[in-house]
Amino acid sequence: MKLLGLCYSNEGREQAGSPSVIVIGGGIAGVAAARALHDASFQVVLLESRDRLGGRVHTDFSFGFPVDLGASWLHGVCKENPLAPLIGRLGLPLYRTSGDNSVLYDHDLESYALFDMDGNQVPQELVTKVGEAFENILKEACISSFLFLSLLFTLPNIIASLDCTDKVRLENNEDMSILRAFSIVFERRPDLRLEGLPHKVLQWYLCRMEGWFAADSETISLKCWDQEELLPGGHGLMVRGYLPVINTLAKGLDIHLNHRVTKIARRYNGVKVTVEDGSTFIADAAVVAVPLGVLKSKTITFEPELPDWKEKAIKDLGVGIENKIVLNFDHVFWPNVEFLGVVAETSYGCSYFLNLHKAIGHPVLVYMPAGKLARDIEKMSDEAAANFAFTQLKKILPDASAPIQYLVSRWGSDVNSLGSYSYDTVGKSHDLYEKLRIPIDNLFFAGEATSISYPGSVHGAFSTGLMAAEGCRMRVLERYGELDIFQPVMGEEVTVSVPLLISRM
Repeated sequence: MKLLGLCYSNEGREQAGSPSVIVIGGGIAGVAAARALHDASFQVVLLESRDRLGGRVHTDFSFGFPVDLGASWLHGVCKENPLAPLIGRLGLPLYRTSGDNSVLYDHDLESYALFDMDGNQVPQELVTKVGEAFENILKEACISSFLFLSLLFTLPNIIASLDCTDKVRLENNEDMSILRAFSIVFERRPDLRLEGLPHKVLQWYLCRMEGWFAADSETISLKCWDQEELLPGGHGLMVRGYLPVINTLAKGLDIHLNHRVTKIARRYNGVKVTVEDGSTFIADAAVVAVPLGVLKSKTITFEPELPDWKEKAIKDLGVGIENKIVLNFDHVFWPNVEFLGVVAETSYGCSYFLNLHKAIGHPVLVYMPAGKLARDIEKMSDEAAANFAFTQLKKILPDASAPIQYLVSRWGSDVNSLGSYSYDTVGKSHDLYEKLRIPIDNLFFAGEATSISYPGSVHGAFSTGLMAAEGCRMRVLERYGELDIFQPVMGEEVTVSVPLLISRM
């Protein structure tokens, strides 16, 4: 067995010179934590199971230009976004896909072209009319449609201020799914039921909503789904991908790729981490920044076992799946919109394609299945998955030419992620995110699923990495009697504000 790293005791630390931390997971949360602790003069080792950094941030260059197979948006193009200063300093351009009044979160309604299965485009007037009906259904269910439409901060009094006569959420002590709430609304308000093409467009709205959570509407909590905070400024697509952000944060760090952690043993005076090949790393503390899906799989053994409340948080938080099937063509043959949508009788049958040509100038469409559809497609080969996506495209654009290249993500079956990102499931409390974040002795937790305010987002994961680093720093230095409260990891460094580079074609 190889023994790597150093274990510092009170006596030995004077010779060692600085405290030590092991960061487990090389996604943006882990890299941010490692960067902050390294800059605070800690000895830091980062262990990553993949052969690359980034985790669910994965910028691929197979086509000769960057394409994000995982996270690709900055949610909240504003100075309040914790990632904005770094992105601004790096001069990374953003393509804004929505403003603050987007009906469908990351894209403005006017940037869509919807089609039925026969290739007929849905009139924009009908799309708008059904959008208004969708808003009314949300109000009747007492889902915060104000949040859904405005992309502003969630306020405690939003629900109380909505002028709804039948507030399903407030009337029921027991939680229910969003789909069940919709059914109750239709029972009470037959005038909101839609038939024919309008019904199919409504299902497409629901499909887009499911895409935001990477989950099916029958599993999403009515009571908790809108508890996250949405920063102002709309949403910006990272034109050059997220990889430059990861590389900048990781520069100069001690990183070990292909190191899959199998065991974390914590003691009051240190942490010992074992990897798959039997090698061990010892340090004063550890930051666990692996995806929630990996924690759920129990492929990492904790010794002693995690407390019951921590295990319950891991078990009860939901993990959704949204994948990308990226199709590269030799020319553009589709409308000059940001999203192409396919309407159908059910949300499962609906689909949508992101038009990357608008943002990056290359003839690329990205098919984005979520929930059960994503899980079903993961059972296919890459070729079959690409053919499935192209078949969907041919339904609305019969003259579509075949793609010359394709890429397929598999976040649900990837053993390094086992899901895309977290969401609130029916009957479970939103404070589970906070319980997952709370440290256990000298073991700290980070990642998007530990962010109670910004779950499922890159900036949420980044923020939790900084929080874990600060908590770890204070814990370790306090133990050695060297805590300086005037030098936090999260820093008081004065940085020059660099404006974000934003385009909108």
